[in-house]
Amino acid sequence: MLDVLEIIGALAILVAFGASQRDLISLHQWSYLWLNLTGSLLLAVLAWHDRSWGFLLLEGVWALVTAWSMIGKARGEDGNEAAAH
Repeated sequence: MLDVLEIIGALAILVAFGASQRDLISLHQWSYLWLNLTGSLLLAVLAWHDRSWGFLLLEGVWALVTAWSMIGKARGEDGNEAAAH
């Protein structure tokens, strides 16, 4: 069962990445952010369960960065402030 959850988490991230590379969704769309957050959180929990500390670091930071982007989007920031400077 844990393998199935791991595959679901990886697929969520890969679908978001693939769709953004094909210009089907933007990096700033809710769908992209939710797929990334869901996938990275799921993989982080599984990494914690398996005591895979490097993978936990990777996925935990991925989830935090995505959550930070979602908070900014909810506040009305468009995500392009850094590019404008």
